[in-house]
Amino acid sequence: MNCTMDMDVMMNWYVLYTKPKSEKKVAERLTEMGVNAYCPIITKITQWSDRKKKVQLPLFNSYIFVRLTEKERNSVFDVPGVVRYLFWLGKPAIVKDKEIETIQKWLSAPDTFDVVIDTWRKGDKVILESGPFIDQEATVQEVKQNHYLLVLESLGCVLKVEKK
Repeated sequence: MNCTMDMDVMMNWYVLYTKPKSEKKVAERLTEMGVNAYCPIITKITQWSDRKKKVQLPLFNSYIFVRLTEKERNSVFDVPGVVRYLFWLGKPAIVKDKEIETIQKWLSAPDTFDVVIDTWRKGDKVILESGPFIDQEATVQEVKQNHYLLVLESLGCVLKVEKK
């Protein structure tokens, strides 16, 4: 039996590079066009001289994710603020569904989670046992008196873990 898959109907997550501070607006406009767009948002408390305010900011500056077929890829350029696709090894970068799900899971998790810390040293490979990154492998990048920096290579990010 000869099975072939039409690559044009396969939906992939691509990374779009946007103009600075345009991430949320671009994602909103793409969604209005019927494109599955995802702009991960975090809430940050910003301190001014007279007050504190909660501000919602994109997790990744100037990047959003879109889920499209290969054939639909050029349609995103109809939206103002879209600059280009992120490329990896000469091809548009594709993000796995599981990685998008991990980001969504992390952002929907409670603000705090417990991490049991053994005596880690720089270069150690560890598997996270709790929190939004459960079962993710990380490499200890830095050991300080009050925190560790862990590199989550599969997600391309750094996690700061406070020592208790």
